Amino acid sequence: MNFNQRRGIKNNYLFLLILVVALIVFIPLFIYRTIGPLDFWWWMSANLVILLSLSLLTDASYRKELTGDFQKSIPKKIIWGLVSAVLLYGVFFIGNALVRWIFDFAGKNISDVYGFKGGAENIRIGLLMLIIIGPGEELMWRGYMQGTFSASLGKVKGFLVGVLFYTLIHVATGNLILILAALVGGLFWGWMYMRYRSMLLNIVSHIVWDIAIFLVFPLNG
Repeated sequence: MNFNQRRGIKNNYLFLLILVVALIVFIPLFIYRTIGPLDFWWWMSANLVILLSLSLLTDASYRKELTGDFQKSIPKKIIWGLVSAVLLYGVFFIGNALVRWIFDFAGKNISDVYGFKGGAENIRIGLLMLIIIGPGEELMWRGYMQGTFSASLGKVKGFLVGVLFYTLIHVATGNLILILAALVGGLFWGWMYMRYRSMLLNIVSHIVWDIAIFLVFPLNG
């Protein structure tokens, strides 16, 4: 099943509702980072679980697309997901040096990004990235959002609009480096999904990159 076989935004008002809900729940997340007893990681996970439940329950074509994807060429997709994560980490490794050289405020901005960890234990962050956050972001922003935009606007326009919204939710932080990071990540994973149409590939890539850059080989030194 390709993008053109998915229901597009022209005939899917539930999609527009879910998009609005996504903006409503994610923008405050990046501004305040905590809500009541929930820290950033629990709040992020809760948002994704709610939004993914809505998208999967209301879009049978998306469920069918995912089922097909997870039944074909699984080892190949996992390997290329790992390779792509390494490549993206390399981009951020080089970018980290460049932005620190170009912008005086880059070091503080990068430290602020790692400040999202708060007092959460690395093991909890890692497990949430593995089980909910890494898969959830790809299923939501690339698979559901970009896929639906592309069904109505075409693959390239849908890809660009998807990147726009993914970057937009990070603008609320006021952190230029985080916004640039979201733009780069959105372009990278969005292009991968447009090119290969595999959520499994994207999910593996996002999980490995998340854990590497936040926990194993952080770039805040």
